[in-house]
Amino acid sequence: MYVAVKGGEAAILATHELVAEARRGDPAIPEISVAQIREQQALACARVMNEGSLYDSDLAALALKQSQGDVIEAAFLMRAYRTTLPRFGSSVPLDTATMSIRRRVSATYKDLPGGQVLGPTYDYTHRLFDFALMDSENVRVGLDPTISGREARPSTTHPSSGDARIKPEHHAAPLDAHMPRVPDILGAEGLMEAEEAPEGDPRPFDLTRDPVSFPADRDVRLQAMARGDEGFLLGLGYSVQRGFGGSHPFVGEVRVGEVAVELVPEELGFAVDLGDLTLTECQMVNQFQGSKDIAPQFTRGYGLVFGHAERKAMSMSLVDRALKARDFGEAADYPAQQDEFVLYHSDNVEAAGFVEHLKLPHYVDFQGELELIRRIRRERDERLAGEQDSKEPDAMPEAAE
Repeated sequence: MYVAVKGGEAAILATHELVAEARRGDPAIPEISVAQIREQQALACARVMNEGSLYDSDLAALALKQSQGDVIEAAFLMRAYRTTLPRFGSSVPLDTATMSIRRRVSATYKDLPGGQVLGPTYDYTHRLFDFALMDSENVRVGLDPTISGREARPSTTHPSSGDARIKPEHHAAPLDAHMPRVPDILGAEGLMEAEEAPEGDPRPFDLTRDPVSFPADRDVRLQAMARGDEGFLLGLGYSVQRGFGGSHPFVGEVRVGEVAVELVPEELGFAVDLGDLTLTECQMVNQFQGSKDIAPQFTRGYGLVFGHAERKAMSMSLVDRALKARDFGEAADYPAQQDEFVLYHSDNVEAAGFVEHLKLPHYVDFQGELELIRRIRRERDERLAGEQDSKEPDAMPEAAE
């Protein structure tokens, strides 16, 4: 990542003050707190945690506040802090089948074990402004009036059907503690590609500590995409559906919920529960017509990300399947199928650094190019002038007396 060069210290310190002033905004408006961002902007925090490679919603909220909502700058802050943290071990593999489900939907089966769980989603909202949200004193569910120092008055507007503040009364049965993944249902019929650990089950590659080489293995690709830019992966995922990859996917399943993280300390020899992570998992189902060595079957793309981030997980799973083209003997002709293209350009912190470093002083470089262009133009003008002289007709001989 390119960072600011030294020099002009007084001017740089002044810009720090201007940034702080711009970040605060109008002093007459109450300052937003980290807790408010964490609780009320959870989807933005999830994106920062993913692209910053660090699961900590408080730090993600702080990063968003410090960066004025600039997600890439916030991710940069998270990554910089992450490099200072010690690593004391690796957790055992997460079992998302035992996820405490908050949301779980499938586009392939209407009725499936455990059922469909719509949960919190914008999928069924009308995308109409709810102007009642502009009134900070509108209906506040569970709010203690003494917190703000004034009582909340009743709303004079009708909340929209998608208003999350409405608490519908329902008496739903508790969800199953174990919900099988949809691709596993197809796998039981032998219709889904089998996923087996590499021979010897080696320790996963760590791209934060070791340089990446190509062609990259799948564990490397999944790591890179998990912290890749959501918009970039979304565009690539969209491209494979529009003919630049030949994919016609189905959402096997998207699930959101909490999963326990366990660590096995060497001195104990058994797993210790460290806490829960909120994760989003997506498995795409893609048709594969088979080859000489592989029978026709369904193949899968996989995405697993921090927090509630369905768009990111879905985009990741689409690109994951595209990157498996060579594994199935398919032509890898498009950007989403090229692991070097995807891995090098999906990292928004690296990309932003390379683009934004162009703002920094390049005076010497530019003067060199300026002098080069001037010399080329001068030589060109001289050459054209010489060619013009050679084309002029000889002077007429003087008439004989």
